[in-house]
Amino acid sequence: MIPLHDDNPTERTPVVTIAAIATCVLVFFYQASLPAGPGETFVFQYGAIPALVFGEADPPEMGVAIPAYATLITSMFLHGGWMHLIGNMLYLWVFGNNIEDVMGHGKYIAFYLTCGILAALSHALTDPSSSIPRTSSGPPVMATPSLVMTRRPGGHAPCLPGGTRSTRTRST
Repeated sequence: MIPLHDDNPTERTPVVTIAAIATCVLVFFYQASLPAGPGETFVFQYGAIPALVFGEADPPEMGVAIPAYATLITSMFLHGGWMHLIGNMLYLWVFGNNIEDVMGHGKYIAFYLTCGILAALSHALTDPSSSIPRTSSGPPVMATPSLVMTRRPGGHAPCLPGGTRSTRTRST
């Protein structure tokens, strides 16, 4: 399901949503500009590595840029490729403004970061000894359509293919 837009009017300028998109895009451009070796180092330094988060491993030889617990946040701004970035940013653009409008800027920041941190911890708990970095803004981004459907029932978001599917919900 690929949303094209939604028909929920908003009253606030979605500054947090725009800032999150801009940050993800800028970080991705920086990451993509790096040669293979330094690019991998960047992901290992800022991705959430379960074994480091839970203190079950020593920091990698390439060094640690930030404390392991901080990677629970920085990993939300890393992406594994163009399609990963584009898909997440499309969902964030279509649905994020609705949640920011309902919650307000401060609560939306807290919601976004909480969803991302909980997702990183949940992922880490599946294999606490893993040395593979987790990257993605997906969890906080994908939590927004669910919240939109509960906070703004009756909204409509035409989707590809053919615009025949939607996220319309019924009020009871």
